[in-house]
Amino acid sequence: MAVNRTPVLKRCRALDLDPGYLGLNKKSNRSLKRTNRKVSEYGLQLREKQKAKFIYGVLEKPFRNYYERADRMKGQTGENLMVLLERRLDNVIFRLGFARTRREARQVVCHKQVQVNGKCVNVPSYLIKAGDVIEIREKCKGSQRYKDIIEAAGDRLVPAWLTVDQEALKGTVNAFPTREEIDVPVNEMLIVELYSK
Repeated sequence: MAVNRTPVLKRCRALDLDPGYLGLNKKSNRSLKRTNRKVSEYGLQLREKQKAKFIYGVLEKPFRNYYERADRMKGQTGENLMVLLERRLDNVIFRLGFARTRREARQVVCHKQVQVNGKCVNVPSYLIKAGDVIEIREKCKGSQRYKDIIEAAGDRLVPAWLTVDQEALKGTVNAFPTREEIDVPVNEMLIVELYSK
């Protein structure tokens, strides 16, 4: 299985991205110096695609598959793409506040600590549906790890399309998210332009 091992803050600097969107509260003291370098249209489009891939932790081929699936769906391709990425199980675990970062959420899912509708799911790319109930397995709920996570992620806002019970480590998907509810700083139209060439 391929894993992206790029240093996070270095990548955030290169993509001009705030680490807060990844769930990190670190700041980099360095600044990226690009002196009078004009970025081409292709460069802007590529940067937006790389930003989306980096935020959601998706590699190139799965990201392309998400784009092709979004293209076949009704509605605008860019919005469909963002909704598909937001529906990934590892992202939903992060949004519910059961993990500090999306990478940690991915690890939680891979270690078989998550149940969807009462069944254990260990696939981070699993797409949740409206009405799904997501919870941490009973044997893991009492661990110190989740107490620390709830304490750290307690002030994070849970999106309106999710309902969460912090005490029971349980969440419900009320509906699919709309583009307005997704607070990721990505211009999806540039991604569509890049792939439609």
